[in-house]
Amino acid sequence: MSTKKTSGGFPLVISALAIVICLAIGWGIYKGVLGAPSNFEAGGNSEHPKPINILGTMYMGGFIVPILIGFLLTVLTFAIERFITIMKASGSGKTDKFVSRIKSLVGSHDFDGALAECNKQKGSLANVVYEGIVKYQFVKDDASMDKEAKVAAIQKAVEEATALELPMLSKNMVVISTMASIGTLAGLIGTVVGMIRAFAALSAAGAPDTGALATGISEALVNTLVGILTSALAIIFYNLFSNRIDQITYAMDEAGFSIIHEFQSSGK
Repeated sequence: MSTKKTSGGFPLVISALAIVICLAIGWGIYKGVLGAPSNFEAGGNSEHPKPINILGTMYMGGFIVPILIGFLLTVLTFAIERFITIMKASGSGKTDKFVSRIKSLVGSHDFDGALAECNKQKGSLANVVYEGIVKYQFVKDDASMDKEAKVAAIQKAVEEATALELPMLSKNMVVISTMASIGTLAGLIGTVVGMIRAFAALSAAGAPDTGALATGISEALVNTLVGILTSALAIIFYNLFSNRIDQITYAMDEAGFSIIHEFQSSGK
């Protein structure tokens, strides 16, 4: 019996390459968009260009800004990847309705109808149910096995199918969770570096210049802004996807239990 498995998600090499590409795009945005001459007084031709809008201010945030933009793009990229993969794993219909139909069909011993529903639904949940029903049909008339062994065989088939599907569901979630952790930290590093630069410039000037200090602080705080935005989006996406994965996993367990319970109640 060949076990079905839902494919999806970036392979490890592609995931690493995607992060590198996001960082490269972040650097391109930093230099080409934020650093455009139109964002500075006199077209940025002065020795110390003064930003005239938020894009120019972000550019003055320093070398951490392109890294943070790359992190933000990484979060968005992997969020889209997880969304597509989890939607594919969920199948073509609502999981709760699918589980309800499967329980009804198995309860009436309409296994062909249940298999047809699995083929129609597709996705991780349908694959797990499909393997459980196929094993049910395979062992139910096997005279060489007692009932306890048959139940164990069905349960093992369901568990093996689930074990094949779960890694695909949680794949690359670690990237999103990592970005949630390091986004704010990287932003704070950029802010601290910017504040050091601002106060150092103020000290070198000799006379207090509150305008220059305020400008330096605003440029430094840009890093915190982008870092917090990156972390906030990563946390939101991580929790949304984790909740959906938990729902699919619960549906797998519920459907598998229904198949096993029906077999135990059948008296065979």
